[in-house]
Amino acid sequence: MRKSRTLARIRNDEPVRICALGSFAPSYIRHAAHFGYDCIWLDLEHRAFNPRDIESLMAFFHLYDIDCMLRPPTLEKTGLYRYLEMGATGLMIPHVSTPEKARMLVDAVKFPPLGDRGLDGAGMDGDFYVHNGKDYVAHANRETFLVVQIETPEAVANASAIAEVPGVDGLFIGPGDLGLRLKHAGGGMTLEGAFAQVAVAAAEHGKAWGSPVAAADIRRRRDQGAQLLAHGGDFLAMMQMLERWSGDFDDALSR
Repeated sequence: MRKSRTLARIRNDEPVRICALGSFAPSYIRHAAHFGYDCIWLDLEHRAFNPRDIESLMAFFHLYDIDCMLRPPTLEKTGLYRYLEMGATGLMIPHVSTPEKARMLVDAVKFPPLGDRGLDGAGMDGDFYVHNGKDYVAHANRETFLVVQIETPEAVANASAIAEVPGVDGLFIGPGDLGLRLKHAGGGMTLEGAFAQVAVAAAEHGKAWGSPVAAADIRRRRDQGAQLLAHGGDFLAMMQMLERWSGDFDDALSR
């Protein structure tokens, strides 16, 4: 049973280097580990994977000792903890706007006494029961994580109450969804103001927080206390490289 690199860094008050993956690309996992990333955000909310795809990818996460922070397409209880049984190190749940929803998620993905997750121990997260489940429950609660996304004005207003929920390990601002909703909400809250409010709430309750970051924002967010820093991904990399290569053709063929 492996230990979480993400949680180790959070506990040492260090930044967590995260990149995104939305396609079936085992080699990407190897390269991310090689280049010093701690965690890959595997997006199932907006991308389609079948269960066998996920199980196959998890073997590479474990082989190369890099965390998988899986964003699921469901809130169904057994569906959530089955991703952990498959080998995901943590879950990142979109659109968590209330402490009640946060508590429901803890109930689904943490074992007693924190939650009410169902016990199996025969998945990858329990080393396929090789050690007869010894220390499995305590290890799972200690080395898997729950990150909730702050993506609505209501979530920002409730950030402190959400961060206070035992079993929530981190808050992750979704600036795209949050910015879209702030635009239509009125009330004068800005995206930067929301970042500041979430940072205060996370610090107040000793929880990690973060967001996607452009290169120019990495230092600024870290100075605000952010630890969960997501920078880079397969989709953006493909776009940037194809644009560059297409430019190479334009330069060469226009002479």
